Parts: sequence; C-alpha cells; structure tokens
Amino acid sequence: MKRLMWVLPAVLLLAACSTAGTTASGPGGTVSTAGGAPFGANDAAVAKGAPPQPGNGTANGVPVPQAFDPTRSIILTANISMKASDPWATAEKAQSIATDLGGDVIGLNESGSKDDRIAGLTLRVPSQQFTEALRRLRALDADVTSSTVNGQDVSDQFVDLKARLAAKQAEEQRYDALLTRASTIDEILKIDSALSNVRTQIEQLQGQVNSISSRTQFSTISVSISTAAITPAPAPTAAWDPAKTAAQAFATLAAVLRGFADVAIWMLVFGWIPLLALALAVVLTRGRRQMRPAA
Repeated sequence: MKRLMWVLPAVLLLAACSTAGTTASGPGGTVSTAGGAPFGANDAAVAKGAPPQPGNGTANGVPVPQAFDPTRSIILTANISMKASDPWATAEKAQSIATDLGGDVIGLNESGSKDDRIAGLTLRVPSQQFTEALRRLRALDADVTSSTVNGQDVSDQFVDLKARLAAKQAEEQRYDALLTRASTIDEILKIDSALSNVRTQIEQLQGQVNSISSRTQFSTISVSISTAAITPAPAPTAAWDPAKTAAQAFATLAAVLRGFADVAIWMLVFGWIPLLALALAVVLTRGRRQMRPAA
C-alpha cells in the first residue's frame, strides 16, 4: 500500500505533462501549442501554401482596396496624374509597364509642343498585378500630383446574374423538350417564339456575366502626364573684388580725362570761328557809330 501511494502521484504527474503537450482547439478557430505562440486560421493557411486573407493595403503610398474574402468579385480602377520633363517619354515607359505585367494599352493621346507636351493613356492590367503596376508607375521619373484608387464590389450582382442565367438555361431546356413533343403547327410556333425570347435573354445575361468577369479579372488605370514647370536657376552672386573695383574706377577716370582732352582739341581747332565772328560784329558796330555823327 505504501508503494502504491508513492507510485500513484507519479503516474498522475506524467499524465498531466502529456496532456499539456497535446494541442487543444479554442474558440474562434485559434489553436495553441505548448510553449508556442497562438496559431491562427490565417497562419494555418499560410503554412499550407494558401494565400493569407488580404486586408486594406498600400502600394508605394497609394491605397489599394482589397476584399477581405478572396472569393469576392472586385472591380479595381485607378487614376494617376503626374508631371514629367518629357511626358511622351514617360508615357512610353508606362506602356512598357503594362505590357510587361501581362496587360495592354487601350487608349493613348499625346499632344502639345516640345516645351508643353501632354500625354494621356489608359492601361489594363491583370487584377493580380494591380498593386505592382501602381508601384512601378509611381517609381517613374515623374512627380505624382494626385492618385485615386476605387474598388467596386460586384459579388452579389455577379451571383445574381449567374443564378438568372442558370434559370433561363433550364427554361430553355424545358422548351426544347416541349418542342420535340409538339404535335400541331400552332404549338410549334408558340413554343418556338417563347424559346427565341428565352435565348435572347440568355445571350444578354451571358454578355453581362462575361463583362463583369472581364472587369474583375483586369483592372483599369488611367494616367495623365503634363510637362513639369522648369524653374530657372538663380544667377550666381559675384564676390566683392577690390582690385576689380579699382580697375573700373581707373578706367572711368581715364574715360573722363579723355573726354576733356577731346573737348580741348575741338576748341583749339574750331575756337577761332566764334572769335572771328565776334570781332567782325565789333568792327561793324563801330563803323555804324562813326557814320552817324557824320550824317
């Protein structure tokens, strides 16, 4: 009995340790392991190689709306305005980004002169490459002035269209079965008219489904590029140079002295003409005074 009393606690201790080493699932799908950090359902998906549940993210400063549920259908669009020294060259680089990512260019407009060019283009890229396309566009040699990213959830509309399409296809099959069993011309004409109407509706619904599917598989990015204003470089301010100032002062003094010398030479050459005219006027004046008393 004494031996059993000693062995029983040891057995219970070993059982408790083995229970602590096993995993136990908690509420909310979280699994905890002994001596480890909490292991969530999203982490389990990553461990299995599945993509984690996405949340709201950013692409080089541009917000990118993403569905919390990857099964949702999201139409992503973006508008980016930028300024570049050569908008046409930047537009060519933007086109290369779209084609490199498996997309294409569905619109291009270039106008303006050499110093005032404008470029506008519309790119379509796979939705999986939408974030990467935005990152590469913002990495171009241009200043982004504005950027807008929009996401439209069309999952409910897409599911509704597919359900309506399935119902119309089932209705078409019923009319086909009735058409094979029709016995009179009147029944055949009525069934054929109803069948034609149903097939028209099926084509319309199929077109809407294909349109939404294409818009969710490919995202649209509109880019507008204008010429960046070139700011003139400020004129360098020259440092004060006493020697240069003295040289300018001596040059000005020499020019003044040369001017005075020129005036003196002109007076020497042509100064006798006024003196001669003055002497002639004096002689004439005296001659008139002498003639008056004689008269």
